[in-house]
Amino acid sequence: MSITSAGGPSTDPTSTAAPSMDAGPAKAGLVDTTLAETSPKRTVPQQAVLVDCHELACTFGAGPSAVVAVHGVSVQIRPRDQIAVTGPSGSGKSTLLHLLGGLVPPTAGTISWPGLGGHPLGSPGRVGTIFQAPSLIPSLDVVENVMLPLLLANTDPAKATRRAHAALRAVDIGFLAARVPDELSGGQAQRVAVARALACRPRLILADEPTGHLDHATATALLTALLAACEQTGAALLISTHDRAIAGRLSRQWVMRDGGLVTASAAADPAGQVTR
Repeated sequence: MSITSAGGPSTDPTSTAAPSMDAGPAKAGLVDTTLAETSPKRTVPQQAVLVDCHELACTFGAGPSAVVAVHGVSVQIRPRDQIAVTGPSGSGKSTLLHLLGGLVPPTAGTISWPGLGGHPLGSPGRVGTIFQAPSLIPSLDVVENVMLPLLLANTDPAKATRRAHAALRAVDIGFLAARVPDELSGGQAQRVAVARALACRPRLILADEPTGHLDHATATALLTALLAACEQTGAALLISTHDRAIAGRLSRQWVMRDGGLVTASAAADPAGQVTR
């Protein structure tokens, strides 16, 4: 997402001192009370379809050099779905997430977002995307980076500041609020990206290898924070991952190979949410 901002927010007077990282994220309490107060549970009809796509395909380039990144994918995503997208590198996982988030257009098939009220790019904050590559704006500090999607959605600046600080505490990095991206490690920057997604209380979170740069304990705690936030808001969560431990904590699994969805866990698909 490319966004700019003029001016920075003031420090949140309600923020608390960060727990020691040596104590471990599990001891810190990942569901921040301030975040919970600003994120009451949503009542979302279980039959609502957030994303609906049929024979979705995406090809990059043309002619002999064309690369078919995704083909023949027909899926539905509903509130509270928890889906791990697995498969080897180059199988199309990232492209599929970008299609589902409306970041790239399909070259064939259809996709719609009935439960989101239309294309995600027309409604900032309804989809939270966590990219695999670095995605923070270097000229802004951490809390400003987290606030930006909220400000784009016309959230009151004071409220946006509170939510940003709460989201940072939820992933155990509240103490980094005043730092700029160049002062962060790769793992810290990724947790800021997760906080940015959580702060908007999206209806759908798309996370592309969000734990790839984290140690096991921090990755486990980060996923716990994501799952807790989705439980509070009723959001659906899709995570692309190579980590079997991460994939195993989600209730459904999609396996991709050569751009196609080759298998999907059947236990959570009573309504035919995944078709072949």
